[in-house]
Amino acid sequence: MTSPAVTDTAPPQLSAGPRPAQGPAADEGLARRLRALACTAPLHDLDVRKANLAGEYTVYAMAEVALSAIDLVTLNMDFDTGADHEQIVARLLPRVAAQAPRRPAAEHERVARWVLENLINVGSVDRGFRAVYGTFAPDGTYVRRDYDFKLLEEVPGYGGGVYLRTTDEAVNVLVGALDTDVTSAQIAAEVKLEVLINRGRLADAQLAAEQARYRTVQYAETLRKALDATRRNVRAVDWLRAVPDMIAEALDHVADRYRHENAILTNIRKARDESEDPEQKRRAAELVDIVKDCIRRHTQLQSRLLEAGPLFRAEQDRQAFAAPTARAGLDLYGQLLAPLLPLPAERATRVTDAFFARGTGLRTPVSVRVGDLVDLLLTPPVEREHLGAEMPEPDLIATPDDSRFSEEQLASAMDLLDLPSDAPRRLSGLLAEARLHDPELPYLVALLAVHAASPPVGTAYRQGEEKLLFAVDDGTELDDEEFGGADLIVGTALLDAAGMAADRTEAA
Repeated sequence: MTSPAVTDTAPPQLSAGPRPAQGPAADEGLARRLRALACTAPLHDLDVRKANLAGEYTVYAMAEVALSAIDLVTLNMDFDTGADHEQIVARLLPRVAAQAPRRPAAEHERVARWVLENLINVGSVDRGFRAVYGTFAPDGTYVRRDYDFKLLEEVPGYGGGVYLRTTDEAVNVLVGALDTDVTSAQIAAEVKLEVLINRGRLADAQLAAEQARYRTVQYAETLRKALDATRRNVRAVDWLRAVPDMIAEALDHVADRYRHENAILTNIRKARDESEDPEQKRRAAELVDIVKDCIRRHTQLQSRLLEAGPLFRAEQDRQAFAAPTARAGLDLYGQLLAPLLPLPAERATRVTDAFFARGTGLRTPVSVRVGDLVDLLLTPPVEREHLGAEMPEPDLIATPDDSRFSEEQLASAMDLLDLPSDAPRRLSGLLAEARLHDPELPYLVALLAVHAASPPVGTAYRQGEEKLLFAVDDGTELDDEEFGGADLIVGTALLDAAGMAADRTEAA
């Protein structure tokens, strides 16, 4: 790595304070390598924690089993569904048994299931991993960041059941890269594959073919996530530019790769038929199967790409014209508190008991694991005071009054707007009268008048208000030196007090 050119010809001087970090501190590649290293940490942690298992499990290489599990899930998941959990366990058993052939089959199965559950991270709440790494801010300060990721995740299948799918981080662990552009990586892998085949290096070509297949799976995952997000909320996906551009590039990519892979397939078959070495023939046969699988996946990806446009239009119509859910809001003061306050306690508690029994929802259980449940049952109860624990004295801080209008100005405005029910007034006259009392008062009067243009009649009725301020626009333009708009007609409406009393009696 070359150092930056020095543009200052003055001799260097020692500074009193620390200087910002130079070079790799500002390099994004450092953060990428740290995230790549974090993705491998759960695999290394398996070999560290295997000593905690009841039994002698040091003979097993848990990281190798984990990589094999990620490999199997990646190659067995489809576009719509993932890999079956039991099928992955069954295919892992030969790998585990090869490490300890004299151990019983039940132990092999336990190791396979333990590794698979730890890759899913069953014990955590969100079933994910978190790593903390540090980067440097532009000013040179060291900043710690959280990196949340998953390796295997359980997803529901369209036909029912739960399946396993690998994440992008898991695929990146397999191919040894992080945040690599899918298209460029796929092309590079297939060019490398073709060169290795032409040179007869079939052992290296098999590894390159497997990496090309992983990239194909990752490309399909990108499209699948975009379509799933569209089904949930069509506005969450950029169908104006990002997704159409991705689909167009993906279709060109599939067409190029299909022609390329057919040419590679021809060369592999030729190498298989012409070779006299049995090992070369076997590797060539395996390469034929891998490239055939790549072609199948590209064909499936092409069909999904062609269906993406109609799916977007169908989801747009479905979500745009779906009837909104009709849910009536609850006014706790008007519908619950105000009718109950005049009632005796024995009648009011029946209403509150019924409300809170249905309004609090389901209670989340305190313990969700057997170990926590045992600790909870064996812990002796804590003796409590009869009146409960002593409440700490709160440290109250006075809130600064940053309101524009004072209480006196609000009282003056309310007195000015306290109009008779049969004598409404124009807003222009109210503003002129308010200006005689206080230069700031017209702004408060205008604000209250505009708010009264849509009065909360239902809320005032339920809360027992006897009158309500309202404002109506009859099309007259406001002629004022400070304000513009409509010259509203402001008045006071009387509410039906007898009707409110009857409603409160019925509610009680």
